Amino acid sequence: MSAFNNSEVQLFLLIGIPGLEHAHIWISIPICLMYLVAITGNSTILFIIKTEPSLHEPMYYLLALLAISDPGLSFSSLPTMLRIFLFNSMGISPNACFAQEFFIHGFTVMESSVLLVMSLDRFLAIHNPLRYSSLLTSSRVAKMGLILAIRSILLVLPFPFTLRRLKYCQKNLLSHSYCLHQDTMKLACSDNKINVIYGFFVALCTMLDLALIFLSYMLILKTVLSIASLAERLRALNTCVSHICAVLIFYVPIITLAAMHRFAKHKSPLVVILVADIFLLLPPLMNPIVYCVKTRQIREKVLGNLLNICRR
Repeated sequence: MSAFNNSEVQLFLLIGIPGLEHAHIWISIPICLMYLVAITGNSTILFIIKTEPSLHEPMYYLLALLAISDPGLSFSSLPTMLRIFLFNSMGISPNACFAQEFFIHGFTVMESSVLLVMSLDRFLAIHNPLRYSSLLTSSRVAKMGLILAIRSILLVLPFPFTLRRLKYCQKNLLSHSYCLHQDTMKLACSDNKINVIYGFFVALCTMLDLALIFLSYMLILKTVLSIASLAERLRALNTCVSHICAVLIFYVPIITLAAMHRFAKHKSPLVVILVADIFLLLPPLMNPIVYCVKTRQIREKVLGNLLNICRR
């Protein structure tokens, strides 16, 4: 605590889009629209799953967890992004920065965990459909959701405390429109080895989720190839399309961003910022659209509700 209080830096500076500062107010319009669409889409998914008894099944409960973690990821970055693009306000206090990175990383780990459990759900549904409903019950899904939330909190809880113990001397310019652990710790002028090691450990946990998802799909593919009928194979694989899209939408930007931070020596600040914004804006925006398009039950309920509204 004393090291933090004795530091010279009183504010960290976030950045918008380099070279386009004059157009920030115009850039804020599509960003706000993306936030609104993401919140509306995920809220619609949650409302339909809650009000439709036929959707009270493990698969849809997991989708509800995904629809909760997505807006959480968006809301975590919303305050600073809107301040920058609407009001050109770049400053953020260290405490607020540490709190923001806690929520961003927490919801990131939460979404990664949910995608892992969803891959297990697809494997059980395809590999052992007769026992699927008995193996993955609603109570077990609820327990899994609680365990995932606890895991997410415990994994990222040390982040703000380890950042707070560091001393920040003169450098205070961050690389994004919001705070990330790997970005903030680089500003420290004191020893940050603990932050580097623990940050790498949390990244490994996220990559372990991805590895297990990949393993699940290898097992799913093995099961599908053992099915004699081509039509049945295609039907089984079609049930996985939405989840595969969600995995790609989430992991491709996060892996790209992590690789840029760790390995790119001459990275373009503009490219880094765009990838970072895509990482937070794309999954909450696209997941509801993908699941509405590919999941018949949800698509029919959404269209039915829209028709009812139009008739009124």
